[in-house]
Amino acid sequence: MWKIVLSSKAKKQSKIALKSAYRETIENLMKIIAINPFQNPPPYEKLEPPTDNSYSRRISKQHRLSYKVYEQEKSIKILSLWTHYE
Repeated sequence: MWKIVLSSKAKKQSKIALKSAYRETIENLMKIIAINPFQNPPPYEKLEPPTDNSYSRRISKQHRLSYKVYEQEKSIKILSLWTHYE
């Protein structure tokens, strides 16, 4: 099991996101990445730059859950879990 940490931005966004209609989707994605951040499906996308170890998964057409993987520490930092288009 991977440790999940929220960035300050993600903490602020969680107040909105977890009250939305997407709450169940967000919670399911977080459970999946806590077990294996590279599990496919649901599909994930590697973000630029490629050496950054950052990934994104779709919550909805507009919203994404973005996270960074720290393999040595076996931890994941949630960077954003709401809007992709700000």
